[in-house]
Amino acid sequence: MSGETTARQRASHDSLPLSGIRVVAIEQAAAAPFCSRQLADLGADVIKVERPDGGDFARGYDGALRGISSYFAWLNRGKRSIVLNLKESADLELCRKLILRSDVFIHNLAPGKVERLGFGYDSLRERHPALVWCGISGYGPEGPYRDRKAYDLLIQAESGVVSVTGTPEVPSKVGISMADIAAGMYGYSSILAALLQRQRTGHGERIDISMLECLTEWMMPPLYTWLGTGQELERAGLRHNMIVPYGGYRCADGAVNFAIQNEREWRRFCTQVLAMPELAEDARYGSNAERLRNRHQLEALIEKEFCRHPAAEVLARLDRAGIANGAVNDVPAVARHPQLQARRRWTEVASPAGPLPAFIPPHNLAQVAPRMGAVPALGEHTREILAELREEAP
Repeated sequence: MSGETTARQRASHDSLPLSGIRVVAIEQAAAAPFCSRQLADLGADVIKVERPDGGDFARGYDGALRGISSYFAWLNRGKRSIVLNLKESADLELCRKLILRSDVFIHNLAPGKVERLGFGYDSLRERHPALVWCGISGYGPEGPYRDRKAYDLLIQAESGVVSVTGTPEVPSKVGISMADIAAGMYGYSSILAALLQRQRTGHGERIDISMLECLTEWMMPPLYTWLGTGQELERAGLRHNMIVPYGGYRCADGAVNFAIQNEREWRRFCTQVLAMPELAEDARYGSNAERLRNRHQLEALIEKEFCRHPAAEVLARLDRAGIANGAVNDVPAVARHPQLQARRRWTEVASPAGPLPAFIPPHNLAQVAPRMGAVPALGEHTREILAELREEAP
C-alpha cells in the first residue's frame, strides 16, 4: 500500500476518538503491539519503529496467512512501519525527534535498554512534559526480578496461573498469550486514562505495566481463597475449581457444558434437569460451598444420570430450565460461529500479500466503527514519516 493511500485512509478517519494522537512504539512480540493496536483501531497514528535486520521478530513466527505471520497480522494492522537502526547515532536522533513530537511513547524493550537509548521517562519528560510514557515489562522497574527477561509462558507459571489450570494430574498453560494480552490491555486502558488526565492538567504520565502484576490481579479469587482458608484450589480441567456444578459433563453420546450460578438455578437443575427434586433438599449440596466440598460425589451422580440420555436431550432440558449452557468449540467451529456471523464480526484488511481475514475488535462504540487498517510491510512508511518529520521541523 502506498504512502499516499495511507494518508488518505488516515484523513478519512478524522472522526475517530483518538484521531490526532500520535504514538511511537518501539515494540516487538505481543504485549506492547497489542496495546498499540487498540490505539490504532480507534484512530491514533501509531508509528512502529522496527530494526533493519528483519524488524519485529513476530514477523518470523510463522507464515500462516499467505506468508505473513498470524501473530504479526493480528497485532499490527493499522500501524505505520519505519525502519531505524538505533545503534546508529543519526537514526537514534531521528527516533528521539519522533518521540518528542508525539503524544504517547510505548516500549517493551529488554530491561534497562530504553534508558541506555536515552528514552527513559525522566530523560524525555525534561523536554516533553506532556508525553504519556508507557513501559511494559515482565516484572516492573524495581525489585529483585526487574532485570529478568519474561515471556508469556514464564509469567503464566510465575503468577500461579499454571497451578490452577489443567487437570488434577497435569498442570497446563492457557492456550493463548494470556500474560501478553493482559499487559497489553492494561497498557491500553492506562494510556486512555493518562490522555484524559492530560486534558485536565496538561501534564503527561509515566505508566509501568508488569505482566506478573497483571496476572496476579486476575489470580485474586484463588489467592483470596488461600489467604482466607489456607487451602489451595484444585485444578479442575473443563470444570470450575470454585463453583459446582459448572463445566463439561459426559452424556450417552458426548458431553454438555453448563453452569449453575445461584441456588435458584440449582433447584431448577435438580427438579427439571436431573428429575431429582430430593437432591435440592440434601444438606450435602445445600450451598455452593457444600457442593464444592462434596464435588466428586455430586459430579459422579450428575454424570451417571446424564449418561442415560443423549446430549441433545440433556441440552433441551437445560434450556427449558433456563440453565446456561454452550458448546465446547474447536478452532474451525469458532471461525464459523453463527453468532459471530450474524453480528458481522469478520472483515478483511489489506497486507503486502493481499487481503487477509480480520476480526473486528470488540470496542463496539455505537457511533464509531474501528479503523481496520492494513498490515504494514517492513519499513513501508519510512520515507513518508521522515518527510513529515522534516515538514514539522521548527
